[in-house]
Amino acid sequence: MNAPIPSSLSAIAAGPSLAVQKVASPGGVEAWLVEEHSLPLIALDFAFDGGATRDPDNEAGSAYLVSGLLDEGAGDLDAEAFQGKMADHAINLGFEARRDDFHGHMQTLSTHRETAFELLALALNAPRFDADAVERVKAQVVAGLQRQAQNPETLCRNALYAAAFPGHAYGRPEKGDVDSVSRLESTGLRALTADLLSRGGLKIVVVGDITAAELSRRLDQLFGALPAGAPRRHPAEPLPIQGLGQTHVIDLDVPQTVLRFVAPGVMRRDPDFIAASVLNHILGGSAFTSRLFTEVREKRGLAYGVSSSLLPLRDSAMLIGGTATKNDRAAESVTVIRGEMTKLAQEGPSEHEVEEAKRYIIGSYPLRFDTSPKIASELLGLALNGFEPEFLAQRNQLFADVGLADVRRVAGRLFGDPRLLVQAVGRPVGLA
Repeated sequence: MNAPIPSSLSAIAAGPSLAVQKVASPGGVEAWLVEEHSLPLIALDFAFDGGATRDPDNEAGSAYLVSGLLDEGAGDLDAEAFQGKMADHAINLGFEARRDDFHGHMQTLSTHRETAFELLALALNAPRFDADAVERVKAQVVAGLQRQAQNPETLCRNALYAAAFPGHAYGRPEKGDVDSVSRLESTGLRALTADLLSRGGLKIVVVGDITAAELSRRLDQLFGALPAGAPRRHPAEPLPIQGLGQTHVIDLDVPQTVLRFVAPGVMRRDPDFIAASVLNHILGGSAFTSRLFTEVREKRGLAYGVSSSLLPLRDSAMLIGGTATKNDRAAESVTVIRGEMTKLAQEGPSEHEVEEAKRYIIGSYPLRFDTSPKIASELLGLALNGFEPEFLAQRNQLFADVGLADVRRVAGRLFGDPRLLVQAVGRPVGLA
């Protein structure tokens, strides 16, 4: 590390220039704020610690169902009245249960801020869980799960996580399954909501036409009365991925096999994460220039697309990838993927590959900040991973400093063990 920045990268090494303020409410709720008064918009992104990971045992899909119910009536507004108010004022408000976080967002014209903050406060503090709304949303979720029951992509993803993390919350499907969701009742959902919507570990980012003084007041209006709670405990060491070296096949009568593979990854705060990101771009992170794209699609015509990505979770980290190919070429596809990872471990990438990967990663970074919602989302990701706003100015420099030796070393670390956990759905020939 700390190599000189190549002249081709020096002009784009600086990170985005954002004035991020830290705002605290009288009640002690904290948020990051980027004031932008040139547009009459306010974007608010927030995340509570623990999403699907907080689902009770045998009740997978609980957090996902809660995420669909919070805007289905709150306070003195039933579902129709609540949704009508959002539509009448062009307010975008919603929730999402992810594996590690329960995420929420609000976007509004600043002229409608009073109504927007009022609705969000009601959704967070006084959700109704009316019987008809619970049954309707639950029926929608169950219908969606039934439609996905024979979807190869869904089957493959769920089976892969189940094999990689048996006995852990990560091994359960985030949306649950038909049986688990069908059993859910409003009493349990209310109890889980109090656990999900607690201030322990809460992260908040606001971007737009609002001052720090106003935001300070609004934070207590939205979050001040929620339970204090506590962040989830995380293991001292990353949770190991189970089943490495194994291949699992779900038999499904379809003309193509869906393939997914997992190898150990790198945690987000690991000093090697930056170099690993460059390595992944070279392997399968680039849509048209990666090694997997070149070898799997361009040279052999095995698949239309193939990719890989780093996926750092709160308790573990994976390098995950996949493709879809004809049943009789599935085994060849896996062999080629394994071969490229082994080559990178043994020989490393070329200097040209490293420089081109860095150029793309650095050069494309501003595209993450071209709208207020994107800025809020990017900053929230930093906060959730324990970074400070100053990281924005440092990020591109860290990538520029990555050298060929760094990437080669990380390639040996990640791909030196050739074992993968492979999950297939279809009728692959010669894959076992």
